Amino acid sequence: MRLMPKRVKFRKSQRGKIKGNATRGNAVSFGEFGLQTLEPGWITAQQIEAGRISAAHSMPKESKLTIRIFPHKSVTSTPIETRMGKGKGEPEFWVAVVRPGTILYEIGGINEEGARETFCRIAHKMPVKVRLVRRRRTF
Repeated sequence: MRLMPKRVKFRKSQRGKIKGNATRGNAVSFGEFGLQTLEPGWITAQQIEAGRISAAHSMPKESKLTIRIFPHKSVTSTPIETRMGKGKGEPEFWVAVVRPGTILYEIGGINEEGARETFCRIAHKMPVKVRLVRRRRTF
């Protein structure tokens, strides 16, 4: 299953700069443990899917994995040996733009040692530095 949006609002997306820290999506909401980014970057749909598959192999059946990011941005390039002009090119792949502090994955129904091992496997697939965070208690 390829991750990509059904439709997009604007046809051509610009590259853009990734500035600042994440203000939304930076707290663990659906599980007990989360995988949080420490640096900005792009995570492709293939990398998100590879992380999901590696997590599924190392988690027990009763635990639940939640993916908190979705690839909304298309990355395009014109083919090689094409002359100047003639537009922007077809989308080659889709990426999720992440800022420092964004929660990528969450796990519930598992102990801390199991979550640490699962997130270690996912971290090998990610192009950005990540860390394990725990859900905050609210009283």
